[in-house]
Amino acid sequence: MKSGLRRSMLKIVIAVLVLPLLVIVVYRFIAPPITPLMVIRLVQGEGWDYRWTPLKQVSPHLERAVLAAEDSRFCSHHGFDVDAISDELDDWMQGERPRGASTVTQQTAKNIVLWPGRDLVRKAIEAWLTPQIELVWNKRRILEVYLNVIEIGPGIYGVEAAAQRFFGKSAAQVTPREAALIAAVLPNPRERSPARPSALVARRAGRIAARAEMMDSYLDCLRT
Repeated sequence: MKSGLRRSMLKIVIAVLVLPLLVIVVYRFIAPPITPLMVIRLVQGEGWDYRWTPLKQVSPHLERAVLAAEDSRFCSHHGFDVDAISDELDDWMQGERPRGASTVTQQTAKNIVLWPGRDLVRKAIEAWLTPQIELVWNKRRILEVYLNVIEIGPGIYGVEAAAQRFFGKSAAQVTPREAALIAAVLPNPRERSPARPSALVARRAGRIAARAEMMDSYLDCLRT
């Protein structure tokens, strides 16, 4: 009985650790057809607007704005932003509310194979998968997948769907201001809208736009 239980547990552990790696290898070459979060939202009765767009057809304004907002050291880390994690620990030690230190790579790992939430099991699997993505994919591919699968509104996934729905244009045509507004809602895309920004979103977009103007020198990894 105990040996059977151990074998079952071993199979579960192997599945949890190995199957996502196979997904990572496959998604190095093909677009993810759907993500776990999309499935969850569909079950909840939401729509599904997902329009895969190659990175070369995404405006550089969006690349810069999203990275300025979510992961300004994207090109210099290998999946984990040690400086951001250190800052988070300092804030926690001082009793401040953590702001979040997940990199684009970590968020991509979560989006393509994991479920939403902050439980320790998910975070542990995310930590295991993040360096695997950095190893198998290049930085351009990581950003390409991220920009296509992120939730940017109820039933809206990726920058192409967001640009079309909120601004009536393709992701290649968005302005710096529109790109900053899209980036500004990412922390809470279900409660905020790029097309109808609150004062808080507008201020955040302004800060993102200012930082995005200085991002070019930090994005060499996207040009190789």
